[in-house]
Amino acid sequence: MLLLSLATFSLDLNSKQTTFWHSLAPRTRLLSALLMVFAIALTPNGRWLTWGIYSVGVLGVGLVSRVNKKVLLTRIAVEFAFIGTVLLGTLFRDGGEVVWSWGFIQITTEGLTVLGSVTIKALLSLLTLNILTLTTSVPALLNALTALRVPPLLVATLASMYRYIGVLIKEFQAMRKAATARNLSKNGTWQRLVIGNMIGTLFIRTYERGERVHQAMLARGYQGVPVIEKVPTGGRRDVILLTLTGILALLGQVIYLVK
Repeated sequence: MLLLSLATFSLDLNSKQTTFWHSLAPRTRLLSALLMVFAIALTPNGRWLTWGIYSVGVLGVGLVSRVNKKVLLTRIAVEFAFIGTVLLGTLFRDGGEVVWSWGFIQITTEGLTVLGSVTIKALLSLLTLNILTLTTSVPALLNALTALRVPPLLVATLASMYRYIGVLIKEFQAMRKAATARNLSKNGTWQRLVIGNMIGTLFIRTYERGERVHQAMLARGYQGVPVIEKVPTGGRRDVILLTLTGILALLGQVIYLVK
């Protein structure tokens, strides 16, 4: 399901816009996004006013960057479907007044608070990261990671994953079509058996192809470091954005600490 969902996605869909956000250096955008995600994630449960302040900042970046709202919301919906089942487990936490109960299952005010808090954290984090990846090209993000001293092996792994995820998806779709042509929809047990075999075959093909690609890269002088384009040095706008992001993050934290 994940592979099929990825097939409908396009990264850096709005990376060619000419806005204030796009004029910033990629590492500035990445740093600002990571700072906001950390501030959101580190905020204790039940700090609604703090998340309201952070929501204004995240939505403001979304408006300034002119990100495609339909694509953004579609991606959020698909990604949230994966983590939604995990979030439901927080609803049944002990503590506080019992709001509803059925046998040993009960919903408390503490559980509702935790569920609401974690849901808001997940939504704001997903919004921030999706705005970043929709408005920044993958090579620019890799450049930003390199400029921020991320280990070259990790950057090379991410670059290879981005380069060949499309090949992997096409391979899976071709196998799925072949299986459908051979009566894949016969029954549930047969489907699970065929899909299990497909995943195993796909893993072996991916491993073999990765070996061939790596040998070809070594033959062409690859030394473990991806080819990186020149990274923009940034300017006054970058300093302003990082300052505003820092102020917003601190403001949200100070508000609940003072109360």
